[in-house]
Amino acid sequence: MRGPRSVRDADVADRRVLVRADLNVPLEAGRVADDTRITASLATIRYLLEQGAAEVAVCSHLGRPQGRDPAFAMAPVADRLQQLVPDERVHVLENTRFDPGETTNDPETARALADEFELYVNDAFGSAHRAHASTEGVAHLLPAYAGLLLDEELEHLGRLLGGVERPFVLVAGGAKVEDKLGVLESLGARADTVLVGGKMAEELREENKLTYEAVLPSDVVAASAFEEDAESHVTAFDAIPDGWLGLDIGPKARERFAREIAGARTVFWNGPMGVFEWPRFADGTRAVAEAVAAVDGYTVVGGGDSVRALHEAGLADRVSWVSTGGGASLELLEGKELPGVAAIPAA
Repeated sequence: MRGPRSVRDADVADRRVLVRADLNVPLEAGRVADDTRITASLATIRYLLEQGAAEVAVCSHLGRPQGRDPAFAMAPVADRLQQLVPDERVHVLENTRFDPGETTNDPETARALADEFELYVNDAFGSAHRAHASTEGVAHLLPAYAGLLLDEELEHLGRLLGGVERPFVLVAGGAKVEDKLGVLESLGARADTVLVGGKMAEELREENKLTYEAVLPSDVVAASAFEEDAESHVTAFDAIPDGWLGLDIGPKARERFAREIAGARTVFWNGPMGVFEWPRFADGTRAVAEAVAAVDGYTVVGGGDSVRALHEAGLADRVSWVSTGGGASLELLEGKELPGVAAIPAA
């Protein structure tokens, strides 16, 4: 299938351009704490400026405000973007979710957003699975194009749906099977090996909702409570003491997972192996990150926690593609249509 038409095919000279980017970044003390998503949007913004756009207005949501909330104002994001692209033609609009019509895809909200512009570019892959006014509605009111980041996301993730080089290993983790059941079924059924860690592994042991057998951890790091400094020890998965919790995969599981990943030519990883935010329970996730980074093949990492772990380990530049989309990447790989992409005319 053909993808959406690209901004590279648009005539933007002297045009007022509305860009939907994903600038949903963490804030601390009124400042941007991590500008990864902002920097990911720069290629498209700079391209528009180089092509002579008269104005580049960037819009995005930030957090989940209930109406107008100063804590979620875009000012810190606008300041950071201005530092990175000091061009007076660029400015950031206020949080799209301050308008209740954004999430309901209200036609009037979309029209108010589109009114002052001549062209629309969607570069927010992380929000492309949402049919909101700024991601889907506006695309029907202005000539719409895919931004450079959106193009790359579709290309790289799309490779996993084609004739991949084998062995193909899927690594999944996180808290709930339900969140990833679709991609585990659609993509996992095409993989040679599926490795599952985190709380998802416990759920699959209780009830395997998959049509195949995944590789689950043989041992875990168990803790007496869900606390960073709780008493802990390594135990077989079927010997966890009553009332204790498995907060990471154990040494034997790490070795097995790393060995399976090392033999792969294609890998998709989404989800941590445990509570990696706490150093005592981060070894499993770190082992997977290191194994994926060492693969001599095509590797894709998606999902906020997996990407964070990869960056914290200093390994992000050693994988083929780090996806900016969590839910969007999972829905795409599940085979679902993304409203923000479908609204853009095909190339």
